[in-house]
Amino acid sequence: MIVVARIEPSENPGTALIQMEFFNMVIIGIDPGSRHTGYGLIRIEGNQSFYITSGCIHLDTEKEIPERLQKIFFELQKIITLHQPVEAAIEQVFMHENPGSALKLGQARGAAIVALTIPVAEYSARQVKQSVVGYGAAKKEQVQHMVGRLLNITEKLQVDAADALAIALCHAHSRLSNKILLKNKSPQRSKKNRWRDYIPE
Repeated sequence: MIVVARIEPSENPGTALIQMEFFNMVIIGIDPGSRHTGYGLIRIEGNQSFYITSGCIHLDTEKEIPERLQKIFFELQKIITLHQPVEAAIEQVFMHENPGSALKLGQARGAAIVALTIPVAEYSARQVKQSVVGYGAAKKEQVQHMVGRLLNITEKLQVDAADALAIALCHAHSRLSNKILLKNKSPQRSKKNRWRDYIPE
């Protein structure tokens, strides 16, 4: 990753806004699951996102949970070694009607986070859908469609892979929004410029 710092003048005298621009920055999105764990990698160049690869780690339900967790861990480490992402995004655990399913999902998520060894951001399913589709209650088919359009992917994506790419895109959009907010943030008035603090000589 190449990092370039650009210093821009600020409205506040004596201060400057430092913007960090990231070129060829790779983000991995993870959609954890105890049966299928999706992953998707995108490259960020400025405010544009480009598709790298995606897929799904299929887990044998006949095997014990520890073996499945090990597979998630080792398969993700292989992917990270190959593509060298610098940031990751993963879906938060949602409240599930079945406590056992929620526990298994949390374990799969934990195995994925430990395997990443890079900064990890968390997003709810609603946040991801809102970011990618523009509607927090969007269906999976709508997410698949928008991911394909945003990343110019012609082939049909696996559901878990599409969800993982959506999570990565959500993180990319979040980073861009934070950057814009930082740039446009109004500077606070210094105390000496407020009339309440005026002291006559």
